[in-house]
Amino acid sequence: MKNFDTFRFFLGLTFVFGIVSQNAFAQKGKEAVAVINKKTITLDEFNRKYNDVKKMASNPPNKSEFLDDLIRYEVGLQEAEKKKLQNDPIVQERMEQELYKALLEKELGDRVQKIKVSENEMAAYYKKNPEIRTSHILIELKPGATLEQKAEAKKRANEIASEVKKSKRPFEELVKLYSDDPLSKQAGGDVGWQTRLSLVPSYYETVLRMKVGDIAGPIETAFGFHIVKVTGRRAYENANKRQLRIAVFDEKRKEIFDDYFDKLKKGYKIQVNKRLID
Repeated sequence: MKNFDTFRFFLGLTFVFGIVSQNAFAQKGKEAVAVINKKTITLDEFNRKYNDVKKMASNPPNKSEFLDDLIRYEVGLQEAEKKKLQNDPIVQERMEQELYKALLEKELGDRVQKIKVSENEMAAYYKKNPEIRTSHILIELKPGATLEQKAEAKKRANEIASEVKKSKRPFEELVKLYSDDPLSKQAGGDVGWQTRLSLVPSYYETVLRMKVGDIAGPIETAFGFHIVKVTGRRAYENANKRQLRIAVFDEKRKEIFDDYFDKLKKGYKIQVNKRLID
């Protein structure tokens, strides 16, 4: 009888462990660290996510804290699904944005990672896109200005430009006399060293054609009308190489994106009516 009880005991253990195995508790790495309703967080999943956090965070949580975070995250997901937030238009738009980013990462991630920027490429880019220093007089145009207000501002800008170009007074003095830009006005109109990426295209394209000491304008931008003086043009040797490398990298990345979507769009029926947005 005693031997029979022992047999039944071990038989029961075998049965229990069989059930546990089916629930992912027995296989190495598949043990459940936590179960939230029907969602199981396995040891493998926990370790993978925890190691990712440790790589990115300078002060990562301990394992117990991170497990609490994972549980809160899963409870939050399930609660959101229960409230059908996945049907909310704002949430759907965010999900679409994530899908778009996931596509780019999957299709183009490797190509972008392999981009190399050489010194020659940086020098060639800089020749066409140098850093330029300017000072300006701004005749401000308020957002939503009427056609009459715009015409009046342009007339005033033309009159000031004419006066500035023939005046023998220092440009800095004329800035204080005429400019509507309170920020640069205190520095004689100086807006510092700028690049194609930091200036409005119409402004940059104008000063790019000018020599140091030249005065031009008025140049129209969304801010109003500018009378501009070029005060410096930085040589490549003194350029911000970090920003320059980023600019060339971004240009190469854009080429990859453009090439990918130019080919991809050929498989889609696309109709455009740009007259509606002009």
